[in-house]
Amino acid sequence: MRKDAGVSEEVDERVATPLVDEAVKKAAVAWVSVAGGSAYALWCLPLDGGLLVVSGPGEQSAPGLADADAADVTLRGDHGGRIVTWPARVARLRPGTEDWEAAAPLVAAKRLNASGPAADLVGRWATEGCALNRLTPVGTPVTGGDLPADSLAERPRETSVVRATRTPFRLHKVRR
Repeated sequence: MRKDAGVSEEVDERVATPLVDEAVKKAAVAWVSVAGGSAYALWCLPLDGGLLVVSGPGEQSAPGLADADAADVTLRGDHGGRIVTWPARVARLRPGTEDWEAAAPLVAAKRLNASGPAADLVGRWATEGCALNRLTPVGTPVTGGDLPADSLAERPRETSVVRATRTPFRLHKVRR
């Protein structure tokens, strides 16, 4: 926009690279790390060049994301492997705002295994303290040979949802 036209110039911090744009468009799952912590696989919805992620009670766990200003996002390619990691600006969408009213119903409509209609889900998110965050690319992405060569696999996290291992059922006596 021209300043002499009487319109203020808007600065866009978003870094547009073709690889990030394509990866974001196709994203269904993103690995999100806050403040250098462990990355969590989170279900996401691409919208306007960014990702929308909902977390909180009754939804996916994303420790620290609701109150974060920045995060690192890793996305996979069509072959299933990691293709790009980019720094993201995290913006929490608050209930009652214009952004919330536009984004929350879209996310709720795409939510798999939701109990009840999308409108009820949006209402629950607003009243039960769930966080709807927009992750927007900023900064320089890490791609190709600059990505770590190792798997970055970690030990499984402790959880209260563990089943006891039982001996398999055998119909007949097994000979040794």
